[in-house]
Amino acid sequence: MTLNWLELFPETVKRMLHNLSNELLDHVEEVRIREGRPLEINSAGRHHFLDRQGGLTLRPEEAYIPTREDTHRLLDLISNHSLYTMEEELRKGFITIPGGHRVGLTGRTVLSGGKVEHIRDISGFNVRIAKEIQGAADDMLPHLLDRKQKRVMHSLILSPPQHGKTTLLRDLARQISYGKWGNSALHWPGMKVGIVDERSEIAGCLRGVPGFDVGPRTDVLDGCPKAEGMMMMIRSMSPDVLIVDEIGRPEDAEAVIEALHAGISVIATAHGSSVQDMRVRPALFGLLENRLFEMYAVLNRNGEHRSYKLYDGGQRALQTTMSRSPGGDAHA
Repeated sequence: MTLNWLELFPETVKRMLHNLSNELLDHVEEVRIREGRPLEINSAGRHHFLDRQGGLTLRPEEAYIPTREDTHRLLDLISNHSLYTMEEELRKGFITIPGGHRVGLTGRTVLSGGKVEHIRDISGFNVRIAKEIQGAADDMLPHLLDRKQKRVMHSLILSPPQHGKTTLLRDLARQISYGKWGNSALHWPGMKVGIVDERSEIAGCLRGVPGFDVGPRTDVLDGCPKAEGMMMMIRSMSPDVLIVDEIGRPEDAEAVIEALHAGISVIATAHGSSVQDMRVRPALFGLLENRLFEMYAVLNRNGEHRSYKLYDGGQRALQTTMSRSPGGDAHA
């Protein structure tokens, strides 16, 4: 395992993290640094505070308290010493850094015309660690295939945050591109995959080159708004399968419809704990009612245990809860 993400932190915090066991580090999903409040980590779905020696505690009064120097140094490191170049990210409330790691930010918002212009006096950080787990899609992928027509079905993956959506998408892209079809015995050739990676998390690109293995026949539009990126992919790259994370806006739904009408299979994710949650989201309601997705997968998590349920386009349950490969990341 390469622990490059440890280099994101100022020396004081990095020393504490290095004192954690390798097993614990392997499962770290989030590191939360709040100026003047206890240092916290989330590992395998369990939250603990860290003391000065890097020991775990559930008592906040025993935890290390990050200083202003710690938070200023962290901000300097994640912005590559050029915070002024991060205006668009600051407006969204997060910075995505090489490796696909996403850093959520809190502080004082500056408004312009009633909308957030940027964040200043940044004092809170949620460093969400991206991980590549090859095989994460082994169980699910065979259920997303139309074997008669030898194609990937239009599929929507739903779950609350931190249930593994992004990790799953990453492995779906890899397997479809290579022509590896999970735990099935299929021998189809690999397909052309297009990833629209608005937050630079699925492929983890650095200067346009994926940092994760997303397959040999995969093209990535990095840092591109989803709706615009899907249309660009349709026009210029002729993908067989289009992969996109966290749809939810009206323009996202319109682009999905365009892709479906162009004969391109779409695998997308959205936040929600059930298919019925789509009914209260205007942009997704039409996709549900018109049965544009042929398959829904709802992810669930209880500590380290992850499972999913499958539904067809008519929202009928097809599969009882099934175990998934362990792991996941904090982006989902």
